[in-house]
Amino acid sequence: MQRQRSSTLVTGADESPRGGPVPTPLRRGRPLSLPVVAPLLLALLLVTVCVAVSVGSVGVPLGTVTRVIAHHLTGFGASPGVMDDQIVWNLRMPRVLLAAVVGAGLAVVGVTLQATVRNPLADPYVLGVSAGAGLMASIAITLGSVAVAGLSTSAAAFVGALVAMAAVLGLSRRAGRVIPSRLILAGVTLSYLFSGATSFVIFRSGNADAAHSVLFWLLGSLSESSWSNLVLPAAAVLVVGVHLLARSRTLNALAAGDDAALSLGVPVHRVRIHLLVVASLLTGVLVAVSGGIGFVGLIIPHLVRLVVGPDHRRLLPVAMFVGAIYLVVVDLLCRVLVRPEELPVGIVTAVLGAPVFLWLLRRSEAS
Repeated sequence: MQRQRSSTLVTGADESPRGGPVPTPLRRGRPLSLPVVAPLLLALLLVTVCVAVSVGSVGVPLGTVTRVIAHHLTGFGASPGVMDDQIVWNLRMPRVLLAAVVGAGLAVVGVTLQATVRNPLADPYVLGVSAGAGLMASIAITLGSVAVAGLSTSAAAFVGALVAMAAVLGLSRRAGRVIPSRLILAGVTLSYLFSGATSFVIFRSGNADAAHSVLFWLLGSLSESSWSNLVLPAAAVLVVGVHLLARSRTLNALAAGDDAALSLGVPVHRVRIHLLVVASLLTGVLVAVSGGIGFVGLIIPHLVRLVVGPDHRRLLPVAMFVGAIYLVVVDLLCRVLVRPEELPVGIVTAVLGAPVFLWLLRRSEAS
């Protein structure tokens, strides 16, 4: 009986083997199927990307945007004007695509962490990875690359993310096993520690411009995007996304609880460490190119579960699409709300994400 019940859970049911809910049991009604949702989201993403490229301090008609993109992708059609080509292809397109990549990556990491540690509050920064990256980046910005062994800001941030990941995993182990509750506590504690150290670095820098740059980076920014720094995060999101999708049944088992996963033959502790390392590495890559962008990995998985249910075979790809669309829209708002200035991305994600999370919380209590 227990085996039959656990098998049902791995296909995406709503209860754990002890009768408790999986993270965020907010879905009501029948979930939509992936063949229905995915094409619609892909079309919406393409439209959103074109609109985001079109809008800016210098407006570019949508027809011109599509013509420039088609010319570069296919080589056919009339050659666009030099100015339009520069704005669309070299300035805005890398930034919009980076926003889509970062949004997709943060969403898929959020889904993975919430299933792995069975905590609805888990997101890409709960492990302290973002805070560790922020500390190293702030040192590189305020003290120069010499202080971080000649690394660039992005490279220093990635190293900081790796150090934070190793520290959290080390502190969360007990008797050779990673304990989810200890993992969360260690991540939160180290986040405060790294954030305090970052504040001290900023306070002691004595350079107002450097301090401003650090604060802007910590709140998230895509302003330094280019074709060259798009390749690595895009490849990382693609590889990790495919890898996690291949392990979607394992994620279903972990979300159902350790007992259910063990009864299905899942080596829970080894798999949990593997998934945490993969999620942390991807987070480090994303933080290195975008800074600290919060709430994406926390909110998007909850919203997507409302539509497609908790089955990770549907949840992972749909979350990637929704995360990409969401961050493209957020970055567009950051560029146009206070023109000619630019808002840090993390401000807008927090302003939009906090009310949504409170609504989800009330909906969960009412269900």
